[in-house]
Amino acid sequence: YRLAPEHPFPAAVDDAWAVVSSVAREPGRYGVLEGAVAVAGDSAGGNLAAAAALMARDAGVALAHQLLVYPVTDTARDTPSWREYGTGYGLDAGSLARFMELYRDGADPADPRLAPLRAADLAGAAPATVITAECDILRDEAEAYARRLAEAGVPVELRRYDGVVHSFFLLPEIFDAGAEAVEFAVRRLRAAFDDHSRQGSAA
Repeated sequence: YRLAPEHPFPAAVDDAWAVVSSVAREPGRYGVLEGAVAVAGDSAGGNLAAAAALMARDAGVALAHQLLVYPVTDTARDTPSWREYGTGYGLDAGSLARFMELYRDGADPADPRLAPLRAADLAGAAPATVITAECDILRDEAEAYARRLAEAGVPVELRRYDGVVHSFFLLPEIFDAGAEAVEFAVRRLRAAFDDHSRQGSAA
Protein backbone atom coordinates (compact mmCIF):
# COMPACT_ATOMS: atom_id res chain seq x y z
CA TYR A 1 0.00 0.00 0.00
CA ARG A 2 1.04 3.57 -0.51
CA LEU A 3 3.00 5.10 2.35
CA ALA A 4 2.91 8.44 4.15
CA PRO A 5 4.05 11.17 4.17
CA GLU A 6 3.93 11.15 0.38
CA HIS A 7 0.56 9.41 0.47
CA PRO A 8 -1.27 10.25 3.73
CA PHE A 9 -4.58 8.88 4.99
CA PRO A 10 -6.75 7.51 3.48
CA ALA A 11 -4.41 6.24 0.75
CA ALA A 12 -3.25 3.15 2.65
CA VAL A 13 -6.71 2.10 3.82
CA ASP A 14 -8.13 2.73 0.35
CA ASP A 15 -5.44 0.43 -1.09
CA ALA A 16 -6.17 -2.23 1.51
CA TRP A 17 -9.89 -2.08 0.85
CA ALA A 18 -9.36 -2.20 -2.93
CA VAL A 19 -7.55 -5.52 -2.55
CA VAL A 20 -9.97 -7.01 -0.02
CA SER A 21 -13.06 -6.03 -1.97
CA SER A 22 -11.66 -7.29 -5.25
CA VAL A 23 -10.68 -10.68 -3.82
CA ALA A 24 -14.00 -11.05 -1.99
CA ARG A 25 -16.12 -10.07 -4.99
CA GLU A 26 -14.11 -11.97 -7.64
CA PRO A 27 -12.63 -14.96 -5.80
CA GLY A 28 -12.32 -17.07 -8.93
CA ARG A 29 -10.03 -14.50 -10.48
CA TYR A 30 -7.54 -15.12 -7.65
CA GLY A 31 -8.06 -18.86 -7.16
CA VAL A 32 -9.83 -18.26 -3.85
CA LEU A 33 -12.82 -20.17 -2.49
CA GLU A 34 -15.88 -17.95 -2.40
CA GLY A 35 -16.29 -16.44 1.07
CA ALA A 36 -12.96 -17.80 2.31
CA VAL A 37 -11.33 -14.40 2.68
CA ALA A 38 -9.76 -13.06 5.85
CA VAL A 39 -7.81 -9.93 6.70
CA ALA A 40 -4.72 -9.90 8.89
CA GLY A 41 -2.04 -7.47 9.93
CA ASP A 42 0.23 -6.39 12.72
CA SER A 43 0.69 -2.90 14.17
CA ALA A 44 -0.12 -0.40 11.38
CA GLY A 45 -1.15 -3.36 9.25
CA GLY A 46 -3.52 -4.38 12.03
CA ASN A 47 -5.07 -0.95 11.79
CA LEU A 48 -5.64 -1.43 8.06
CA ALA A 49 -7.05 -4.93 8.62
CA ALA A 50 -9.49 -3.70 11.26
CA ALA A 51 -10.56 -0.77 9.08
CA ALA A 52 -10.99 -3.04 6.06
CA ALA A 53 -13.12 -5.42 8.13
CA LEU A 54 -15.45 -2.57 9.07
CA MET A 55 -15.58 -1.38 5.48
CA ALA A 56 -16.41 -4.93 4.39
CA ARG A 57 -19.27 -5.08 6.87
CA ASP A 58 -20.63 -1.75 5.64
CA ALA A 59 -20.38 -2.90 2.01
CA GLY A 60 -22.09 -6.22 2.69
CA VAL A 61 -18.92 -8.21 2.01
CA ALA A 62 -18.63 -11.23 4.31
CA LEU A 63 -15.16 -12.01 5.65
CA ALA A 64 -14.25 -15.27 7.33
CA HIS A 65 -12.02 -13.66 9.96
CA GLN A 66 -9.91 -10.71 11.02
CA LEU A 67 -6.54 -11.42 12.65
CA LEU A 68 -5.26 -8.34 14.45
CA VAL A 69 -1.77 -8.48 15.95
CA TYR A 70 -1.12 -5.56 18.33
CA PRO A 71 -3.12 -3.28 16.04
CA VAL A 72 -3.27 0.50 16.18
CA THR A 73 -6.94 1.15 16.91
CA ASP A 74 -7.04 4.73 18.19
CA THR A 75 -5.45 8.14 17.81
CA ALA A 76 -5.67 9.30 21.45
CA ARG A 77 -2.33 7.92 22.68
CA ASP A 78 -3.47 8.30 26.29
CA THR A 79 -3.63 4.75 27.64
CA PRO A 80 -1.61 3.42 30.60
CA SER A 81 0.42 1.23 28.25
CA TRP A 82 1.41 4.29 26.19
CA ARG A 83 2.74 5.91 29.35
CA GLU A 84 4.35 2.81 30.84
CA TYR A 85 6.06 1.43 27.75
CA GLY A 86 6.68 4.60 25.75
CA THR A 87 10.47 4.38 25.93
CA GLY A 88 12.91 1.53 26.19
CA TYR A 89 10.66 -1.22 24.83
CA GLY A 90 11.36 -1.07 21.11
CA LEU A 91 8.42 0.97 19.87
CA ASP A 92 9.08 4.54 20.92
CA ALA A 93 6.02 6.64 21.75
CA GLY A 94 7.49 9.86 20.40
CA SER A 95 8.45 8.33 17.09
CA LEU A 96 5.11 6.56 16.69
CA ALA A 97 3.21 9.75 17.50
CA ARG A 98 5.17 11.55 14.78
CA PHE A 99 4.49 8.76 12.27
CA MET A 100 0.80 8.78 13.15
CA GLU A 101 0.50 12.52 12.63
CA LEU A 102 2.28 12.30 9.27
CA TYR A 103 -0.18 9.59 8.25
CA ARG A 104 -3.25 11.40 9.62
CA ASP A 105 -2.26 14.65 7.89
CA GLY A 106 -5.03 16.65 9.55
CA ALA A 107 -7.82 14.11 9.03
CA ASP A 108 -10.54 13.71 11.64
CA PRO A 109 -8.93 11.68 14.46
CA ALA A 110 -12.28 9.98 15.11
CA ASP A 111 -12.66 8.65 11.56
CA PRO A 112 -13.17 4.89 12.12
CA ARG A 113 -11.00 4.13 9.09
CA LEU A 114 -8.20 5.79 11.06
CA ALA A 115 -9.31 4.85 14.59
CA PRO A 116 -11.51 1.72 14.48
CA LEU A 117 -11.96 1.90 18.25
CA ARG A 118 -14.00 5.08 17.72
CA ALA A 119 -16.50 3.47 15.36
CA ALA A 120 -20.02 4.05 16.63
CA ASP A 121 -20.98 0.40 16.23
CA LEU A 122 -18.85 -2.72 15.72
CA ALA A 123 -21.75 -5.18 15.41
CA GLY A 124 -21.61 -7.36 12.35
CA ALA A 125 -17.86 -7.20 11.89
CA ALA A 126 -16.00 -10.40 11.02
CA PRO A 127 -15.06 -12.78 13.84
CA ALA A 128 -11.72 -11.76 15.28
CA THR A 129 -8.51 -12.83 16.89
CA VAL A 130 -6.58 -10.11 18.72
CA ILE A 131 -3.02 -10.73 19.85
CA THR A 132 -1.20 -8.32 22.18
CA ALA A 133 2.16 -8.00 23.90
CA GLU A 134 2.42 -7.08 27.58
CA CYS A 135 5.26 -4.54 27.16
CA ASP A 136 3.83 -2.65 24.18
CA ILE A 137 2.42 0.84 23.99
CA LEU A 138 -0.38 -0.46 21.74
CA ARG A 139 -1.51 -3.13 24.20
CA ASP A 140 -4.37 -1.26 25.88
CA GLU A 141 -6.02 0.13 22.76
CA ALA A 142 -5.84 -3.27 21.06
CA GLU A 143 -7.40 -4.98 24.06
CA ALA A 144 -10.04 -2.26 24.30
CA TYR A 145 -10.94 -2.98 20.69
CA ALA A 146 -11.29 -6.69 21.44
CA ARG A 147 -13.61 -5.89 24.33
CA ARG A 148 -15.73 -3.60 22.18
CA LEU A 149 -16.02 -6.26 19.51
CA ALA A 150 -17.18 -8.75 22.13
CA GLU A 151 -19.66 -6.28 23.58
CA ALA A 152 -21.07 -5.80 20.07
CA GLY A 153 -21.66 -9.53 19.76
CA VAL A 154 -18.69 -10.26 17.50
CA PRO A 155 -17.00 -13.61 18.23
CA VAL A 156 -13.51 -12.67 19.37
CA GLU A 157 -10.59 -14.29 21.13
CA LEU A 158 -8.05 -12.04 22.79
CA ARG A 159 -4.67 -13.40 23.80
CA ARG A 160 -1.97 -11.39 25.55
CA TYR A 161 1.60 -12.67 25.64
CA ASP A 162 3.37 -11.63 28.81
CA GLY A 163 6.97 -10.49 29.06
CA VAL A 164 7.35 -9.58 25.39
CA VAL A 165 7.58 -6.36 23.40
CA HIS A 166 6.08 -5.02 20.19
CA SER A 167 7.12 -7.04 17.10
CA PHE A 168 7.58 -10.27 19.07
CA PHE A 169 5.17 -11.94 16.65
CA LEU A 170 7.62 -11.32 13.79
CA LEU A 171 10.64 -12.56 15.76
CA PRO A 172 9.97 -16.21 16.64
CA GLU A 173 13.70 -16.89 16.46
CA ILE A 174 14.17 -14.55 19.43
CA PHE A 175 10.91 -14.94 21.36
CA ASP A 176 9.46 -18.36 22.11
CA ALA A 177 6.17 -16.51 22.57
CA GLY A 178 6.46 -15.33 18.98
CA ALA A 179 6.46 -18.90 17.71
CA GLU A 180 3.56 -19.73 20.02
CA ALA A 181 1.60 -16.71 18.81
CA VAL A 182 2.15 -17.59 15.15
CA GLU A 183 0.93 -21.15 15.81
CA PHE A 184 -2.11 -19.76 17.62
CA ALA A 185 -2.88 -17.39 14.75
CA VAL A 186 -2.62 -20.21 12.22
CA ARG A 187 -4.98 -22.38 14.28
CA ARG A 188 -7.50 -19.57 14.48
CA LEU A 189 -7.38 -18.91 10.74
CA ARG A 190 -7.64 -22.61 9.92
CA ALA A 191 -10.66 -22.91 12.21
CA ALA A 192 -12.27 -19.90 10.53
CA PHE A 193 -11.77 -21.40 7.08
CA ASP A 194 -12.95 -24.82 8.29
CA ASP A 195 -16.12 -23.17 9.59
CA HIS A 196 -16.58 -21.59 6.17
CA SER A 197 -16.15 -24.97 4.46
CA ARG A 198 -18.68 -26.65 6.75
CA GLN A 199 -21.21 -23.88 6.21
CA GLY A 200 -20.71 -24.14 2.47
CA SER A 201 -21.25 -27.91 2.58
CA ALA A 202 -24.39 -27.50 4.68
CA ALA A 203 -25.76 -25.02 2.17
